Formats: sequence, structure tokens, C-alpha cells
Amino acid sequence: MSPTLFFAILVGLAGQIVDGTLGMAYGVTCSTFLLALGIAPAMISYSVKVSEIFTTGVSGVSHIFHENVNKALCLELAIPGVIGGVTGAYLLSNFDGSKFKPWISAYLMVMGGYIFWRSNHKPVSVKPDATHAIPLALTGGFLDAVGGGGWGPVVTSTLLAKGHPPRYVIGSVNMAEFFVTLSQALTFFFFLKLENLPIIAGLILGGVIAAPFAAKLCKILPAKTMMRLVGALLILVSARTLLLALKVI
Repeated sequence: MSPTLFFAILVGLAGQIVDGTLGMAYGVTCSTFLLALGIAPAMISYSVKVSEIFTTGVSGVSHIFHENVNKALCLELAIPGVIGGVTGAYLLSNFDGSKFKPWISAYLMVMGGYIFWRSNHKPVSVKPDATHAIPLALTGGFLDAVGGGGWGPVVTSTLLAKGHPPRYVIGSVNMAEFFVTLSQALTFFFFLKLENLPIIAGLILGGVIAAPFAAKLCKILPAKTMMRLVGALLILVSARTLLLALKVI
């Protein structure tokens, strides 16, 4: 096994544990480690997107097995998410998606702080049914394609901030993400050349191995703990993205 493949497997493991448990940040987690390996940013983004086809599929099935998915919510997120994702992937060939990142990051930092605050207050009792989230999913899918990430953070954070049960939000968002990612990848395939096969293979293997364990953690972790983890993760990841976009670091 080559060092690159082995390292990519470890990166995929770490990324999927975070994403499958908290409902976000697979791309950011993987990109952080791959950047340390010296991989070009453009190749990182493409490799992560291709690997997500497999990791999100296994993650979604795992969440279904652990009964974390609400079908009505998943369907309401998936269809507009696909439309937004395809639109964003198409436009990315003509516009610089990095210009959106500072605005997205600022929004996510605010949402992260609000979610963390909500974890220390009386939870809102909301049934895990459809949430009229079509505009949210449309926006999340679009930003995920244009900005290189954002489906989980935008959609998950907003639904959690509204008081919906973390277990069903994270499970449903992860399942819907498979369809959003697949639609984006197919769109990118039309414009881009497939490269970095060892890295892609490693990310897929690591993510597939980690997905069942991450779904189990999502099921057993207390809601307050999950809210705090999501809030802290949003703040840290978004702060890093904002500083990078502003060329501070």
C-alpha cells in the first residue's frame, strides 16, 4: 500500500466520523489534512466530491438502519437540494465560487453560536416531520457546489437552530446529501477530468469503514452534547474558512 493511499484512508476515516456523527464538515475535515500533504486545492475539492458519492451513500443507509432518518424531511430536502446542486455546479464553470465563502462563513459562525446557546436552554419540542425546508435545501445545494462545501453546515445548522431533534435532522440531512452529491458529481464529470485516483480511493475506503460507527454515535449521543459539538464545530470551521477567504492565514 502506497503512503498516499494509506494517508487518504486515515483522512477519510476522520472526515466521515465527524460528518456522520454531527451532520457536517466531511469536506472541510478531509481538505485540511490533504492540504497538509501538499495536494493542490483544486484537486482536493474534486477528489472529495467524487469520494462523497460513496461515503454519503453508506452513511445514509447506516442512518436508515439506526432509524435516524425521517422520510418526509429527507424527501423535502433531497429534491430541491439536487436542483440547487446542479445549478451551482454548472455556474462554477463560469464564476469564482470562492467569492461567496466569506459571506457563508460569517453566517455559519452566527448559527454555530446560536446552536451552542440553545444547547444550554430548554429544548423546543418539535415533531420530526416535514419542515417546509425547500428554500433552505435549494440554497444549501447551490452553496455546496459553488463554495466547495456547505450542504451539511447550512442545512443541518438551520434545522437544529429551529429546535428540531438532532438525531433526525442529522440522519435525514446525511441521507439527502447522497442525492445532492451524486447530482453535483455527475455535473462536474461533464466538465472535469478524473484524476488523483489513489486519494479518491483512500477517501472512499476510509469513509465507508467509518460510516456505520458514525451513525451509531449519532443515535446514542445525548441531544445536548450533539448540539454543543455541532455549535463548536461550526464556529471553528467557519472561522478558519473566513480567515482563509480574507487571506489572513
